[in-house]
Amino acid sequence: MKRWVVPLAVLPVVLLLPVSSLFAGTELPVRPVATYSIVARDSLTGEMGVAVQSHWFSVGPIVPWAEPGVGAVATQSLVEPAYGPLGLELMRLGRTAPEALSALVSTDSGEAVRQVAMVDAAGNVAAHTGSRAIHAAGHRVGNQYSVQANLMERTTVWDAMAKAYETAEGDLAERLLAALEAAEKEGGDIRGRQSAALLIVSAEGTGRPWVDRKFDLRVEDHPEPVKELRRLVELQRAYLKLNEGDEWMAKEDASKAMDAYMRATSIVPDEATNGEAPFWVGVTLVGAGRVDEAIPFLWRAYAQDSRWAEVVRRLPASGLLPDDEKLIETVVKRMTQKP
Repeated sequence: MKRWVVPLAVLPVVLLLPVSSLFAGTELPVRPVATYSIVARDSLTGEMGVAVQSHWFSVGPIVPWAEPGVGAVATQSLVEPAYGPLGLELMRLGRTAPEALSALVSTDSGEAVRQVAMVDAAGNVAAHTGSRAIHAAGHRVGNQYSVQANLMERTTVWDAMAKAYETAEGDLAERLLAALEAAEKEGGDIRGRQSAALLIVSAEGTGRPWVDRKFDLRVEDHPEPVKELRRLVELQRAYLKLNEGDEWMAKEDASKAMDAYMRATSIVPDEATNGEAPFWVGVTLVGAGRVDEAIPFLWRAYAQDSRWAEVVRRLPASGLLPDDEKLIETVVKRMTQKP
């Protein structure tokens, strides 16, 4: 299944050429990546993202595209993945989402089978559903978001997604998930389900993609991909707090690290992180001289995996616990006994 892709290194030169040449030689894929998706920008944080579910294996590398400070793209139906990098490049060079989408659709000989949506960093939105996208297909553009779907069981799917997104509370990830869940309740893809993905980037780029990508989660193959995606989102929230705690520990601010670690323990159960969250709460308390308070947390980690006791012994060499052999052995002994 060949698809035309422009090397990113030459994109600025390519975009100086007539728009009509951009999709020259594109071959249509033989199967549709029929799906439903949402692209959106959070008006409060400026974060941008895409969420998608499909009856297609590993939809994550194909449909969602996003770049901090630039925009987000969802490309689907008889999919042309090049809409992703090309759309982002056009927006990076100053075109709005409607201008970028119009330029690409106008040169695509296969536009009748495409379904694409874009949002830029200013909140401008555009969507395209080709006349030959498989029924039921359609989209709805709202305030800084667009929902789109094709090969759905019902024509009500995209309106249900829009309503769910507009009425949901919480951060961008939560509202994107609400839109996917609403689509499922309306029947979703007539063929069933297989994979899902969620990609959210920050409002501005820092040059550190591991920081700028707030969520980059994929469910490649699962009987309930949206449900599994929600589980992964909650797990990601916990690990974001664990990472924050690690950063505060590196700055030798145990109080703020403790706050972040404690927050992580409240997001998911201990087994979800294999004891990781309670363990670092316990370690922080030991480092602050609060051993009695630390033991219940360390035991919770030990209850998930007994090897956490050995991890305690290894931390003094890295400066994460006092270099006090008696203290360490006392902690290890106590954490292996249920408090």
